[in-house]
Amino acid sequence: MNISKMLCLFVLSFGFFYIFPGFAYVDQGNAVVRIMDKAAGKTQIVSLPVNKTVHYDGLTLITRSCKQTDPFDAENYFAFLEIYTKSDNRIFSGWMNRNEPGQNPLQNDVYDVWLEKCE
Repeated sequence: MNISKMLCLFVLSFGFFYIFPGFAYVDQGNAVVRIMDKAAGKTQIVSLPVNKTVHYDGLTLITRSCKQTDPFDAENYFAFLEIYTKSDNRIFSGWMNRNEPGQNPLQNDVYDVWLEKCE
């Protein structure tokens, strides 16, 4: 392999890792969410263990994953939640992001749910 090919390969690989840096996430065991009951006019902070079913008022909440960004980066949390009503209707399934709560929250006619943190 000649020098020009090696240099080209180095530049391309360096550029790839520079553009797409590796992101490190720390898996956590609990998602902490804030639930607002609009009808009752109250909010509650609830801890949801990963892969456990938690019942709160008329909701069933299951956390599938909860991740924290690398502690040396800007602090952020991500959780994959599934939320069901009493009648087993799924009203939410997806990722929530703590630093951008308006991006993908549960906004229901009775409940709002936001991710607070993972621990």
